[in-house]
Amino acid sequence: MRMAALASAAERAVLEEEFKWLLQEEVHAVLRQLQDILKEASHRFALPVSGSEGPIKQENFILGTANADQVKGVLMLQGDTLCQADINLKMPRNNQLLHFAFRDDKQWKLQQIQDARNHVNQAIYLLTNRGTNYQFKTGCEVLKLMDAVMLQLTRARNRLTTPATLTLPEIASSSLTKMFTPALPSDTLMNFYINLNKLCLTVYQLHSLQPSSTKNFRPAGGSILHNPGAMFEYGNQRYEVSHVHKVECVVPWLNDALVFFTVSLQLCQQLKDKIAVFSGYWNYRLY
Repeated sequence: MRMAALASAAERAVLEEEFKWLLQEEVHAVLRQLQDILKEASHRFALPVSGSEGPIKQENFILGTANADQVKGVLMLQGDTLCQADINLKMPRNNQLLHFAFRDDKQWKLQQIQDARNHVNQAIYLLTNRGTNYQFKTGCEVLKLMDAVMLQLTRARNRLTTPATLTLPEIASSSLTKMFTPALPSDTLMNFYINLNKLCLTVYQLHSLQPSSTKNFRPAGGSILHNPGAMFEYGNQRYEVSHVHKVECVVPWLNDALVFFTVSLQLCQQLKDKIAVFSGYWNYRLY
């Protein structure tokens, strides 16, 4: 019994030393690694980092799909700002080709990119808020930090992977509809959004429902993409969606950012798992 007690005490001492090393050394190594990865992500978002502020480069992207030519266009993106949109739209009824572009005094902020960027900023702040000389005292302290960082990274990722659901009246009342020259026809709506690593444009073409229409009017709710047949009321006029065209372009740095988020979340979880392993070895308060 005495030998068993001595062995148990020796094992406990070794484990406590390993846990102390984990808190003092490995945690800081992981924090440094996370900072490096997220700073790379911040560069993709054109985030200004200390000492390296400069003009954000403009990129041109061609919109299109493989099997449709109703909508084509070129977009100019600068960070989270759509500086210019040059859109050609073929009207389905008469094949007339219409051309629209942003007015010179208008730009469109992509809120999803803005929000994702802000969450990356917050994650970097949480990681750098603990200096290299900071000593973590408990496993609970590390777990809380990892949970806070993972929350920001999950929110950043979700902003890019989950576009907002909008009603058709919300799209119709968006200031985006007033940004084009010539002005969009009253029977045409447009919406830009991010989906994963793609910048998407959806064009809705409408027809007015007459007050005498025998159609059963059912207003559509919020959705990322509304289908033909969706109905809504706007400005005391009822409309039905007759045609929907979706075109998109891949933005490579958005894909990079999503990869960085995934790798960072995995690192956070691995560190949490190591803390949890120690808590299961002996009845020692890590928390």
